[in-house]
Amino acid sequence: MLGMKPISISLSPNTEHDDISLAFKLLVQPWRWKKGTERQKLEHVFAERLGVKHAFAFNSGRSSLLAILNALDLKEGDEVLLQAFTCNAVPNPVLWARLKPVYVDCSKEDFNIDVQDLQKKITMRSKAVIVQHTFGMPADMEKIAALCRKHNLLLIEDCAHALGATFQGKQVGTFGDAAFFSFSRDKVISCVYGGMAVTSNDEIAARIKAFHRQVENPSFFWVFQQLLHPLLMNWIILPTYSIFGKYLLIFLQQAHILSKAVHWKEKRGQKPGYFPRVLPEALAILAIYQLGKLEKFNNHRKDLAALYAAVFKRSSFQLPQEFPDRQPMFLRFVLQHPKAHEIIRRCWSHNFLIGDWYTTPIAPGDTKLEKIGYQKGSCPVAERLAKTTLNLPTHINISQREAKTVINFLLQDIP
Repeated sequence: MLGMKPISISLSPNTEHDDISLAFKLLVQPWRWKKGTERQKLEHVFAERLGVKHAFAFNSGRSSLLAILNALDLKEGDEVLLQAFTCNAVPNPVLWARLKPVYVDCSKEDFNIDVQDLQKKITMRSKAVIVQHTFGMPADMEKIAALCRKHNLLLIEDCAHALGATFQGKQVGTFGDAAFFSFSRDKVISCVYGGMAVTSNDEIAARIKAFHRQVENPSFFWVFQQLLHPLLMNWIILPTYSIFGKYLLIFLQQAHILSKAVHWKEKRGQKPGYFPRVLPEALAILAIYQLGKLEKFNNHRKDLAALYAAVFKRSSFQLPQEFPDRQPMFLRFVLQHPKAHEIIRRCWSHNFLIGDWYTTPIAPGDTKLEKIGYQKGSCPVAERLAKTTLNLPTHINISQREAKTVINFLLQDIP
């Protein structure tokens, strides 16, 4: 065990000292929480950086996806195809929009949607496809876009993991009719909760804008919860995690002092009351500040990914396939191994909190699959990957030395 503070893959991973200081300043300035022009500034800067015409900031990726789905003029019961090996945050907005999620298997090479299985599952009721760039590894947008054009399907990109990744030199989020991003606590940039819907289609943008105007700000208490998160996480919970910090986190979440990443209702296909909401000003300020660090964050991730790849290519762990036309940004570095879950448990017992995205085809693991329309056995590759994958940290607070410590621990028993 390396002292009290764990080597962690989540738990507010992007926050540096200046981010924590900014969150503290905002916490004691509640008049800045909702009123101002920072959200519009974030939308403008984000659209310009990505190279799209329109961007709309919401309080989560779920709210952003829901806004997009409401803008596509779909009818109740229309089918939306999306991959398994994902979080319930993707199919839930489909259900909330009274549409039908149809799960497509994924590829064991890049963990993204399997184009052949996608072709098989298109029906007369199919209207849209949601393409996830899993762990920041771009999907094959050339083949997927061609298939969508052939069948007249709307194409939505799920870029929650992939801000800054490119396919054939073009940024993900710019290939489809619309895309959404997440600024959640463990994403590429983070303001604890947040998201963005983007499009270059003027008609879709007009409908998202109308939806955006109708949506309210979150409550003051909800904003308070999010601003408190980086402070408590970095000042108390993480430094004491192996002693009492873990139990303090559980208590604070159960007491609703801190919010959970996934509400229990979402695990049953239901919608919590704080979705959809616009992004409050305070969190927009945090997001703008983090966006200014994007290149620094992603360069660090690439360096750690190169380190992991160089070491594990000579081991019994299976690496993700590399593609010359895709530039990942490695939100997490994913490995495959038959004993993945055993390895994860052993690491956790030694204070190495490596990642278990995803232990079931639709995460988190206690999601009621039947409630979100997933039928066991329908996506066998995704179900197999859920049993054989683990992921390693690449965020800015993991040094090369700490990464090597994790590597050495993993290779002790599994060369």
